[in-house]
Amino acid sequence: MVSTTHFSTKDRILGAAEELFAQFGFSGTSLRQVTSKADVNIAAVNYHFGSKENLVNEVFRRRMDEMSAQRLARLHAVVESGSCDLEAVLAAFVEPALALAQDRHGGGAFIRVIARAYAEKNDSLRRFLSDQYGHVLREFAKAIASCVPSLGKETLYWRLDFLSGALTYAMADFGMIKRRSGVSEAAHRERAARELIAFAAAGLHAESN
Repeated sequence: MVSTTHFSTKDRILGAAEELFAQFGFSGTSLRQVTSKADVNIAAVNYHFGSKENLVNEVFRRRMDEMSAQRLARLHAVVESGSCDLEAVLAAFVEPALALAQDRHGGGAFIRVIARAYAEKNDSLRRFLSDQYGHVLREFAKAIASCVPSLGKETLYWRLDFLSGALTYAMADFGMIKRRSGVSEAAHRERAARELIAFAAAGLHAESN
């Protein structure tokens, strides 16, 4: 049986790595920086993760496993209802991601880590994300295709790429639309979700040349 001390040490390492990766990137962060911030020794990192590459992967897994499970649970509920509701399918994809961005326990730092993954060329990380979470996108693609049967597969994947990019931008919240005074963060995110879902639905329904 693993002690709770091990869990707390692992969580401290992951939290420290997430903050440092957000600030300095993956290549710009050393394991020595992580151990210093987490107040652990290098043996603890090796024990829990084995390598820096595995540590990077686990920073993503810690957040994305739960988000992916929420997305798929909501998607399956829509599909099992028997209705082909494109907006509901898109909500299942968009809303859990925006909720993660709003998470006060490191959500903001993780969004910056995602931005680093886009900006830095890290083939190992991209393979890991594709292997672990590619099936999620494929399930959404299948559901969307059933709602928009006239859309060819290649066009569908182009538009899903654009949706994913727009969602990441919305999660980072550095666009032109800023939260107004008196509007709660939750209400601002809900508005962002509604607008993005409407935008994506219109884009997916648009005829392809």
